[in-house]
Amino acid sequence: MNTPIDLMSAITGPAASGPSDHRWFPPGTHITVRGLTKRFGATTLYENFNLDIPRGQLISIFGPNGCGKSTLINMMSGILPIDGGEVLFDGKALRDTRIGYVFQNYREAMFPWLRAIDNLRYPLKFLKLSKAEKDARVERMIARFDVKIDLHRYPYELSGGQQQMVSIMRALIVDPEVLFMDEPFSALDYEMTLFMREQLQKVFMETRTTTLLVSHDLEEAVHLADKILLLTRKPTHVADYISFDAPRPRDTATLSTPEFVRVKAHSLEVFQREVRKP
Repeated sequence: MNTPIDLMSAITGPAASGPSDHRWFPPGTHITVRGLTKRFGATTLYENFNLDIPRGQLISIFGPNGCGKSTLINMMSGILPIDGGEVLFDGKALRDTRIGYVFQNYREAMFPWLRAIDNLRYPLKFLKLSKAEKDARVERMIARFDVKIDLHRYPYELSGGQQQMVSIMRALIVDPEVLFMDEPFSALDYEMTLFMREQLQKVFMETRTTTLLVSHDLEEAVHLADKILLLTRKPTHVADYISFDAPRPRDTATLSTPEFVRVKAHSLEVFQREVRKP
């Protein structure tokens, strides 16, 4: 279970991930991962893993069960310590980077003793802003998501989709440089999932925040992404890194376009090959 300290360090910027310099910085790259290593006992999950994330794109992460999709973003965001390598953001260490994080389990991520509006406001306590500036951010976020619910209710009085919407708003209210999302829609019903995908795209088009989305749903992974990062079985490396250039906003009609069908089919072929690998 993520504690409030875990959550707030993820939102406002936790400890450093490595030395800050400008090595390995291809043009247009926002996040640079080099030599990343992670072991759990005798099991090596990642070893000498390298990755470049472009600025202002939404990257979905998809792969076999146990390959470390969530572990990857947890290491990149500083929630989970790494055993080797480094992660740089514009050549900066993590401690110098403002990030947002949306957890899969909204029930554990929300503070049950705070009303929804106070959950939304909470990370602003860590920013040097005037009360007027904080109030303005809250109002902008409510307007951006076209919130119709009563935010003065407690989390247990809200539906799962409503709680996750507040969690996403809370991650974005700090104007993060990078947004991490760990299967944020997996616990929602289909109607709410479609709504939240629409809202995420709307906000992404407005802000162009570099976003990493872990998904267990291949259709979702392709539909939302500018690039799909396909991972292998452990020890994990990149199986493929595919672009999907469909215009936004994307709706259900996108799912039947030739390019979507092609990219999804290729992704499925890579996935099945990796799963069947001995």
